[in-house]
Amino acid sequence: MKLTTHMAKTVGVAAVILALAALAAFLPDLVHASADAAAQAAEAATAEAIADKPWWFWPSVLSVFCFILGIIAVLAGVGGGVLYVPLVSGFFPFHLDFVRGAGLLVALAGALAAGPGLLRRNLASLRLALPVALIASSCAIVGALMGLALPTNVVQLCLGGTILFIAILLLTSKNVARPVVTKQDAIGLALGMNGVYRDESTGEDIEWKTHRTLPGLLLFIVIGVMAGMFGLGAGWANVPVLNLLMGAPLKVAVGTSKFLLSITDTSAAWVYLNQGCVIPLMAIPSIIGLMLGSFVGVRLLAKAKPKFIRYMVIGVLLFAGGKALLKGLGI
Repeated sequence: MKLTTHMAKTVGVAAVILALAALAAFLPDLVHASADAAAQAAEAATAEAIADKPWWFWPSVLSVFCFILGIIAVLAGVGGGVLYVPLVSGFFPFHLDFVRGAGLLVALAGALAAGPGLLRRNLASLRLALPVALIASSCAIVGALMGLALPTNVVQLCLGGTILFIAILLLTSKNVARPVVTKQDAIGLALGMNGVYRDESTGEDIEWKTHRTLPGLLLFIVIGVMAGMFGLGAGWANVPVLNLLMGAPLKVAVGTSKFLLSITDTSAAWVYLNQGCVIPLMAIPSIIGLMLGSFVGVRLLAKAKPKFIRYMVIGVLLFAGGKALLKGLGI
């Protein structure tokens, strides 16, 4: 009797273990199937929203939207990419992968347009940019592969959190025109991270050098991954790290950051191009609209109140970040 009871218990435990093993084996497939079903439903809704309009409607609206975005970006002193991805993914019926691919090309176009002039004026330093670019561009490829491999709702959640963080960073950070660097560290000295640039406003030649180089280089690993994963560009993070942490003058930090985007975003953009995530009907109107808006923004910069525009952009980013979080949660 005891033997029979013991055998029954053993069989019962074995059955439970087998059931749990089967559940563990099939649970990933069920979750994956559920995620696929949600993604297919979202794609079907997107396709229906796009199919209701003529082919030229959404490119035209996107071009006008990016024209306004280009004006605001210049007046607020932020890159167009950091505004493009959260706003376009939140308010346009496009899949997030396509928005990120176009966002990288938008940031890349602005960087390539500004790069030669910044290098000529020594405002972008190759000695500072190349070691950083090697790290950031390698990590941007990893970030792009991660972003395309993860489910869209997970990327939306991460994007929302990142956008909220950027808004808080813009609100709290105060750049320093000329950080005081008493002694250059050994890594910065070995990499030659120093130089001279001419300040056109005062007419003087300013020497600069870096410190805290190792923490700065390590942070660019994170910045590269985020740039590739979200297609934001990385000017919002490059400037504080180069200026506040590593001690580069503000003008050199801004110029080098802009030049860095032309290397970092190119690496990530190739991944999106290879995966078919760059649509000309999205990328071309976006680039043209932002470039034209930037020209207008430069003309308005002398008359506008950048402080008000900056706070307005921070408010927009907070709203866009919240919307991305809700979209990721399926709300």
